[in-house]
Amino acid sequence: MEHVLDAVLEIFAWVGIGGAIALAILAFALWIADGTWVPVHAVIDDSPNGRVARWFDEGGVGEAVLTPHLAHELGAKDAADLYARRGSRDRVRLYRTAPGVRFAAWIALALGALGIIALVTSWVMLFVRA
Repeated sequence: MEHVLDAVLEIFAWVGIGGAIALAILAFALWIADGTWVPVHAVIDDSPNGRVARWFDEGGVGEAVLTPHLAHELGAKDAADLYARRGSRDRVRLYRTAPGVRFAAWIALALGALGIIALVTSWVMLFVRA
């Protein structure tokens, strides 16, 4: 029975640490591809196209039609702190990082924790038996 537990811990250690490294690389690549998002204070207004966010940043004035999800999240607010994509005048969102980047980073952290816990447990069991 000891050998089975050792094998399971070894598998969890390798899969956890290896998966964490792979997903961390993926999260980094997604983060780089996502571009730079800067904080802006936007005024929310109604227009014929729907609710619109307008803001000033270092390059001038930006205006973006809010997606249904973003309009729902903001509700009836007249102003909001959002993030605008640098170099683009028509894109805003609620968070600096994209959901895919955050998801990949959290899964990488979880797998890394699993791998480290399995590795430490394996070492402790090795020295307890000796």
